[in-house]
Amino acid sequence: MKETISVLNILLPLLYFVSFGVYLLDFIKDLKKLINIKRVFLFLTLFIHIIYLLMRGLESSHPPITNVFEIFTVIAFSISFSYFILELLTDVRGTGLFIIILSLLFQLISSLFIHEQLVPEILKSKLLGSHVLSALLGYSGITISAVYGFLYLRMYLELKENKFNSLIYQRLPNLEILEKLSYYSAIIGFVMLTVAVIVGIIWLPQVPELKFSYSDPKLIGTGLVWAIYGVGIFSKFTGRLQGKKVVIFSIIGFLIAILSTIISNFVSKSFHSFTIK
Repeated sequence: MKETISVLNILLPLLYFVSFGVYLLDFIKDLKKLINIKRVFLFLTLFIHIIYLLMRGLESSHPPITNVFEIFTVIAFSISFSYFILELLTDVRGTGLFIIILSLLFQLISSLFIHEQLVPEILKSKLLGSHVLSALLGYSGITISAVYGFLYLRMYLELKENKFNSLIYQRLPNLEILEKLSYYSAIIGFVMLTVAVIVGIIWLPQVPELKFSYSDPKLIGTGLVWAIYGVGIFSKFTGRLQGKKVVIFSIIGFLIAILSTIISNFVSKSFHSFTIK
């Protein structure tokens, strides 16, 4: 099994590169024959990636969350998986390259530096694995929402400057669709983050090895991000946020999430930090 895992570890960045290349080619050339082919390539990449994650977990007897490079491969999968679901739900296929390139970068770094190490028994918990996976899916949804927010602002500038012949204007969906994509991505992120919060609140205090504390910086930061997106989604649902304000709210929430992650993981001490040592 180890040889298969090693082969898949090398194959995955290549698959993401091919998927990105097909989406990029379709974005540039707008070829009808690539419309379904690119989705098939992404599906195959995700299918092989989930096999890789399962095999890695079975071989090492723990979820792939014990170091930063294992987490990177989960992030790569989470981002593209979240986008794939969004593409199926909306059938908007012209923005994939802006998302898949993130998965490509995360998986490339993971494949180059991933390694095995001895891990404490707590890291072998399936509940911890579900907590971390749902959190990563949540942050992936938030990331995709921010990407669509930036694309919205880019399209807004194109329209403001009357650049109707630009490739961005011709290929990207209109502002209304980009706003909806940002909003739907935020909902996916919020739902998965909610699952992570619920699992964490119920289970983590019961594990003495973690030295759980409600004043933990990571817990506070995640709660703040969850609350911000909850308010934003509710405000959009009730009609208080519309258009440009929706994507700006999403981008601000994403930046706060990034800042919170940096502070809790690299500046202050957190019982969550054991997963990236």
